[in-house]
Amino acid sequence: NQRKIAAIAMNPNNGEIIALVSWPSFDNNKFSQGIDRATYQSYIEDKDLPLFNRAIGGGYPPGSTAKLIIAAAALQEKIVTRFTSVSSVGGITVGGTVFKDWLAGGHGMTNVTKALAWSVNTFFYYIGGGYEKFNGLGIDTIGEYLSAFHLGQNTNIDIPGENPGFIPSKEWKKKEKNEAWFVGDTYNVAIGQGDLLVSPLQDALWTAVVANNGKLITPHLGKTIIDPITKEIKTLEYPVEALEKVSAENLAIIREGMRDCVTIGSCQLLQSLPFLTGAKTGTAQWSKNRPTHAWFTSFAPYSNPQIVVTVLVEDGGQGSIVSMPI
Repeated sequence: NQRKIAAIAMNPNNGEIIALVSWPSFDNNKFSQGIDRATYQSYIEDKDLPLFNRAIGGGYPPGSTAKLIIAAAALQEKIVTRFTSVSSVGGITVGGTVFKDWLAGGHGMTNVTKALAWSVNTFFYYIGGGYEKFNGLGIDTIGEYLSAFHLGQNTNIDIPGENPGFIPSKEWKKKEKNEAWFVGDTYNVAIGQGDLLVSPLQDALWTAVVANNGKLITPHLGKTIIDPITKEIKTLEYPVEALEKVSAENLAIIREGMRDCVTIGSCQLLQSLPFLTGAKTGTAQWSKNRPTHAWFTSFAPYSNPQIVVTVLVEDGGQGSIVSMPI
């Protein structure tokens, strides 16, 4: 039942929303003349919530799409260079718990671009939480970088109903669950799972920041206001900030990993397009007895990005199989 979908197309240079889709949808013309009770009731009672704007109001674990930020943080903090490799053998074991790669037997020696291209969890466990003698970022630093990319806060899109999402922390876990923070919690966040929540719009926004080389844009639908009487046209302005936290050189490495995803990794379907793209798939566990959320995020053309496209299919399964074709 893959009925619950959100998709966003946005200009990464200025935040103009080209398309904002939340499915299932409703006929908004029905609301303009006074809606009949039966129609309204059918909307309210539909368990797939057609009146809910998933694209901006939903909160979901982002899965591997968040690895773009984690990899950028590790490069910036000099946890790794672009050449640092770790050995992926199918997972790591800490305190009796196995943290898996999606590929049994692993991906072999893996550096940052390969880790993005093939979404190699082991690499992100290492750079996120550390392993044996390897020091990782730790959850506090990860939280700082997630915040810098505008997670856990509104994007300030010019329509109501935004969900700020959530960045978990040691303090929060102690307060809410009365439990200590474990390295396993850090591993989960490093692969975009655990208690981390984002809206599809936020996912599109951090993809845009990577694509545009470090500009934090404001996603928006409004372009101009035309005065009905004077016909005066006022162009709306939306703030743009610089992402201070990550250098242009390091963002370029992340884009390379996204390009490799298309040429040699899990995004090879996009090779059929008549232009070059960079992309990242994601598959996020959120429930023990429900299918995973399927994510896909991308930008094009590669050398001069004009569009970002982000797709989420709730309970969709695998991003590369379900969301990428959309």
